[in-house]
Amino acid sequence: MTTTFGIMEVNLVSARGLKNNEFWGIFSIMIYYSCLFYFFHLMFVGQGSKPEWNEKFTFKIEYPSVDGQYKLILKLMDHDTFSADDYLGEATIYLKEFIELGLENGKAEIHPKKYSVVGSDQCYCGEIQVGITFTPKVHNFFFFDTYPNF
Repeated sequence: MTTTFGIMEVNLVSARGLKNNEFWGIFSIMIYYSCLFYFFHLMFVGQGSKPEWNEKFTFKIEYPSVDGQYKLILKLMDHDTFSADDYLGEATIYLKEFIELGLENGKAEIHPKKYSVVGSDQCYCGEIQVGITFTPKVHNFFFFDTYPNF
């Protein structure tokens, strides 16, 4: 099987229904942020007092992957100034069929949709809205020059 490379663009839109776990409860301000993981790539989303990001991130994709894992993990955190940040939960989006569809059709797209956020206890604790696009690229030197960390 030949290796194909491509670009996955993740549009992190917003989150809703996240638990306020601050000590002062209603009088505190939650500062949400999210970490996106695909393979060993980590991208940090800037903080804000409302979980409305509308930010896009680009990942380089190799298919087939070295470990056979095709998932995007979105970890939601609450920033704390004087203590360790609080883990709120995470959403996992499985992408194997999505990438295969992109390879077959020249592009695949998931318009922004809601995914469940689950906590450490595997219980629902909110939702995150994400859109994803995957575009395969022809293996050539231009591609590697454009994306040097490949």
